[in-house]
Amino acid sequence: MKRLISYIKPYLGWILAAILLLYGQANCDLALPDYMSKIVNVGIQQGGVAGAIPEALRETTMNRLSLFMDAGMASRIRSDYELVVPGSERAKGLEAKYPALARENVLVLGKKLDKAETDAIEGELAASFLAVTSIEKFMADPKAAAAAMDSQSSAQGGFDLSKLPAGMDVFALLGKLPAGQRAAIAGTINKKVSTLGPSMKIQAAALAIKEEYLAIGMDEAAIQRSYMLGIGAMMLLLTLLGAVATILVGFISARVASGISRDLRRAVFTKVEGFSLHEFDTFSTASLITRTNNDVMQLQMVIVMMIRMVFYAPIIGVGGTIRAMAKDSSMWWIIALAVAVLIILIVIVFKIAVPRFRIMQKLIDRLNLVSREGLSGMMVIRAFNMQGHEEERFDKANKDLTGNMLFVNRVMVVMMPVMMLIMNGVSLIIIWVGAHQVAQASMQVGDMMAFMQYAMQIFFAFIMMSMMFIMLPRAQVSANRIAEVLETEASVKDPASPRAFAPGAPMGIEFRDLSFRYPGAEEDVLHGISFTARPGQTTAIIGATGSGKSSVVGLVPRFYDATEGSVLVGGIDVRELSQSELREKIGFVPQKANLFSGTIGSNLRYADEEASEEALEGAARIAQAAEFIAESPDGLARTISQGGANVSGGQKQRLSIARALVKRPPIYIFDDSFSALDFKTDSALRRALKKETGDATVIIVTQRVATVKAADQIVVLDDGRVVGIGSHESLMGSCETYQEIATSQLSEEELR
Repeated sequence: MKRLISYIKPYLGWILAAILLLYGQANCDLALPDYMSKIVNVGIQQGGVAGAIPEALRETTMNRLSLFMDAGMASRIRSDYELVVPGSERAKGLEAKYPALARENVLVLGKKLDKAETDAIEGELAASFLAVTSIEKFMADPKAAAAAMDSQSSAQGGFDLSKLPAGMDVFALLGKLPAGQRAAIAGTINKKVSTLGPSMKIQAAALAIKEEYLAIGMDEAAIQRSYMLGIGAMMLLLTLLGAVATILVGFISARVASGISRDLRRAVFTKVEGFSLHEFDTFSTASLITRTNNDVMQLQMVIVMMIRMVFYAPIIGVGGTIRAMAKDSSMWWIIALAVAVLIILIVIVFKIAVPRFRIMQKLIDRLNLVSREGLSGMMVIRAFNMQGHEEERFDKANKDLTGNMLFVNRVMVVMMPVMMLIMNGVSLIIIWVGAHQVAQASMQVGDMMAFMQYAMQIFFAFIMMSMMFIMLPRAQVSANRIAEVLETEASVKDPASPRAFAPGAPMGIEFRDLSFRYPGAEEDVLHGISFTARPGQTTAIIGATGSGKSSVVGLVPRFYDATEGSVLVGGIDVRELSQSELREKIGFVPQKANLFSGTIGSNLRYADEEASEEALEGAARIAQAAEFIAESPDGLARTISQGGANVSGGQKQRLSIARALVKRPPIYIFDDSFSALDFKTDSALRRALKKETGDATVIIVTQRVATVKAADQIVVLDDGRVVGIGSHESLMGSCETYQEIATSQLSEEELR
């Protein structure tokens, strides 16, 4: 993936936006278990009383609470409340909410407390509420009080509650005791609840506050309903925000992945367009198609998953761990155990599956190759009755790929149930351990449920990461295969400072002591080739099969570069020209006529997009294609299927020649382009071509003597060497190779 990092850089802004959205989404997801915990702990168990600071309480209750605080703290807490007296104007507005105001003084929280003030007084209030509640319970049941009180601790305070008579106003008596004795009594009570965690103490105090609210006459159901609706609304808001973030991240990830894929496909295609024939020998056509489509698609899928998971999973994993530890740090070992088992499972799967991913793309290459060969060579396969053999080839490639994919899928099928088993096992352990802690009053039920949800979030984060770890190796293989194409240096390059043709310069072609060897070959296929093709003349190149005819003309447009010597066009070495400048001057018709899907007109305009209908018709007439074009009612608009499969070989050749004529270049190269034409059409085409080309330089490669008889110059090749140059008549008298070719094709009468 590192080799393709430059294609990701343009999308870093989008990726950063996705990360920020994922951070927001993760925080929304992480907040939900905490709010669920509040619903259970506060909304259900505490009746909606959220903390140990009541919004209102009777003055008598505050007086009792103050007995167990130092004077400074009691004064501080009283300053946060407003005293409302029955019959006052203030009381009239609050009697509906606090009915007790009709008969006694009530303290109402006068302001919204900040966090610092809340932290400072909540613990004191909670401890005082527990002390007051405990004393009230003790005095309501003296026998229970005697059993519950620690005599030694009571002696330290010098005051034994169990000795007081039932019904006595113990708080009036406590108010007369020294502050030290009251602190000792509070300490004794607090010692009994010292095993409670901070949240359990708040919960116990909240229950006392709930009783106080009932005494004031407040609507208990309304308090609970208000709290539950508020928390529910917050959870709904967080869910909606998370959903919006998920949708936006999905949009961004799809946009980024599609954009990178588009850029990669464009880059690969552009790179391939600049390849010489040597690079096409290195990468098969099937492999290039796979790399451009399937490999890029693999990367696109992984990029989408990476943006949506790789950045999200760590946030959830770390955030979930922090929040879970905040709920109960004593159960950390459960998460650690689950993660350890999961990592071991991932490593095992990684070791088994990754090697298979590495060979999967090669198997896809092989399947594409066999499919392509079978489809393109269907006529040959049928002609030789080899359908069975090709079916076996396809079957083997198909089964190899299927077997490999089935193996990987079986591993994945086993992996998911094991992960679910681990996850369910973790849930059972959390419930088992958490239930014991709830029974011991060291943990609240809501906190246990929240801890379990956080554990599941952490677990799913690791599952997401494990899926990415399994997908990444295959994507890495695809990325390397794409990078191989992009990093391949073309053997034919433009010069740093290319020269340009002088306006109106004659476009002759000179081969100067040229030798050529195909890349990787041990021997030259062309040896010391030297001749000149002049403007206004037709130069024919003839020779036996394999003599190097196509290799010679392939060096003119720089499909390859000469190993030794040079090719000069217009007096300039072709290696000193840009490929675009050079090829703009050449109308090249290859051995294998190739048409593109579209229409006849679109194929002819491939040479000149601005060509008029008259120009197309004129080129078709010269190429002897006008007759069969006219046979179709659509004319130039007749549809051409992929590769020109719906026209004959001769028609394809004539359309290819017409396409070159539309360009009207100063150089024409016909590489055995008349082989599919009958002699009559061949002769008519050459006559029309002679008139059309005028001052152009024309090179015709052929094996037909009849095609080259009228050429101004005939170059005879044999085994990569020039063995004769001249006219037909002179070569018949001086070149043995030409004589053998001519006499094998023409009668004595035709040779004259």
